Amino acid sequence: MPDCRSIGVFDSGLGGLSVVKELICALPGEDIIYFGDTGRVPYGTRSFETIEKYARQDEAFLLSQNVKLIIAACGTVSAVAPHTGRELPVPFIEVVNPAAAAAVKATKSGRIGVIGTTATIKSGSYTKCMKSLNSQIEVIANDCPIFVPLVEAGWIERDNCVTIETAKRYLKPMIDGNVDTLILGCTHYPVLKDIIADIMGDNVVLINTGEQAAITAAQYLFDHDMLGNKSDVGQKHFFVSDRTDSFSHTASILLGSDITGSVERVDIDRIGG
Repeated sequence: MPDCRSIGVFDSGLGGLSVVKELICALPGEDIIYFGDTGRVPYGTRSFETIEKYARQDEAFLLSQNVKLIIAACGTVSAVAPHTGRELPVPFIEVVNPAAAAAVKATKSGRIGVIGTTATIKSGSYTKCMKSLNSQIEVIANDCPIFVPLVEAGWIERDNCVTIETAKRYLKPMIDGNVDTLILGCTHYPVLKDIIADIMGDNVVLINTGEQAAITAAQYLFDHDMLGNKSDVGQKHFFVSDRTDSFSHTASILLGSDITGSVERVDIDRIGG
């Protein structure tokens, strides 16, 4: 029997739309419910206790929407509080393990870079995961706390001088370390992939965490006979914890379609976690 419930995706803000975009490509017939916690973005500068609290509230909201699977599109939650997802009554997918596995597979030199939020990099989650797959891997990691506000503000154009100069500073350790593979360890970062690629050069493989999470989710649903099996295009509904207009504008650009009428505001602080 087809499982016609929606796929649930949550993130601290806009970044998780990179997962939604990949899900639409991989599973065009699936319904998707997205929650972006735009009122409390970013998560990457918060304490462990706060991140855990936010994650539980986000997950509780998606469960209230009767989703069949939850994806933590937030790299920070995936890195420091994945245990919240493992306790859920529905399947849970985070972004760290799929991206780490893809990076280990892609590297030829064994030198892999990781960029992420401060909390993600401090957790060491990507390094631990990759070294568990190949102990010889060398990891160069750097936190990029200003990337998330730049994306949320819509400063994402390939020729944006402020974003380019910020990226050059953040990526210098990766260039100096001669990495051949770079994990974009926050789902906001693929939005800046053209700028990052221009700086890193053609010989560096960029690992899109959103893409890898979407591939993992699609495979899970297929393996467990949970696909909706719709012949038409799935419905997409978006919830945010702050203003809908600014989210709708930038999200429509990122997704390539107008989502203005599909965005609602929710008071996430009223959700039990």
